[in-house]
Amino acid sequence: MTFHSMWAELLPIGRSSASGGYRRFAWTGADADCRAWFRAQADARGLTYEVDRNGNQWAWLGDPAEGDAVVTGSHLDSVPDGGAFDGPLGVVSSFAALDELRARHVKFTRPLALVNFGDEEGARFGLACVGSRLAAGQLTVEQAHRLTDADGITLPQAMERAGYDPDTIGPDPERLARIGAFVELHVEQGRALDLSGDQVGIASAIWPHGRWRFDFRGEANHAGTTRLVDRRDPMLSYAETVLAARREAQLAGAVATFGKISVEPNGVNAIPSLVRGWLDSRAADQATLDTVVTGVEEAAREYAKAHGVELDVVRESFTPVVEFEHALRDELARILGKDVEGDAGLTVPVLGTGAGHDAGILSGTVPTAMLFVRNPTGVSHSPAEYAAEDDCEAGVTALADVLEGLACR
Repeated sequence: MTFHSMWAELLPIGRSSASGGYRRFAWTGADADCRAWFRAQADARGLTYEVDRNGNQWAWLGDPAEGDAVVTGSHLDSVPDGGAFDGPLGVVSSFAALDELRARHVKFTRPLALVNFGDEEGARFGLACVGSRLAAGQLTVEQAHRLTDADGITLPQAMERAGYDPDTIGPDPERLARIGAFVELHVEQGRALDLSGDQVGIASAIWPHGRWRFDFRGEANHAGTTRLVDRRDPMLSYAETVLAARREAQLAGAVATFGKISVEPNGVNAIPSLVRGWLDSRAADQATLDTVVTGVEEAAREYAKAHGVELDVVRESFTPVVEFEHALRDELARILGKDVEGDAGLTVPVLGTGAGHDAGILSGTVPTAMLFVRNPTGVSHSPAEYAAEDDCEAGVTALADVLEGLACR
């Protein structure tokens, strides 16, 4: 199958007719359809298909037991009403790259695997990269069992309802020990490549980032009869904190976003008793990130005190800066820096990213690298996310070149 025929098959799955975006949440029907698509692609190519103890899907060419495997892939789940490219581009491109290598009649000298990591976006259970975190031992079994969705369904319950055994989840060091290199292709979540005029780039590092929950607790009361001076309204403190986050991030050259909110009792004519907001913040280095988050929290506490509101701040997740292995990154640059005659001299842009990825989670265990494909709008996590056909094809060719350089030596 061609890249475009695979893309066309995957495109309708989990798409909302109302928003045009995707709702491919972990262990739901849409997720099951995506997983079935992955298995069908593996079977069509005669690859050995398996699901690991954490629900991640693998398709192997060669014997995994030989070790030193080259692995590529990404994820198929989405954020709420997300775009088509974030994750799926890497998975579809991995199958297309394998097809291209077979058309080149190359000889593989190392095992090759294609992977779909489960629950990368964290849209359902509130924690990103669950599948890779579990495999790498960065999420304990106890922590995983405590993850719940908005309906109170736990991760193990969701997995069991989807037909998987939740009793097997946990670290998977033997599987990761088979991997000699992991290369993830991803649509760029920004406009650096568009501004430079390049179709494909190489990742240098992932910024440190995390999620913090701010719980503002006030007093519920009648919106029409309670004097302004008598109110303990947590919404005011929350609103001021949102503005503080923007101010602190702008001063530090970082990013900070309150993108999710929960309100109780959530009535039009009721003063809230609880406003719960989630802060996502990212920066180029740890010191800058600490400065931003500390500044936001200090401001929030001042606002809460002024309005007679209580505040709790909980760090729900955190990922330190990820420097992709320099040797592997340089090898990708060497491979992609050759022209059609095989001579070196082409410049391949190397850029950082503020977005988290499975490659970042695995980087502490196996050598990892990333390729980015140009996104002309810079928009991501939105139905407007986009990559042009010729850029997608350039990404497939680049990934095939990299896999040939790594697995066919």
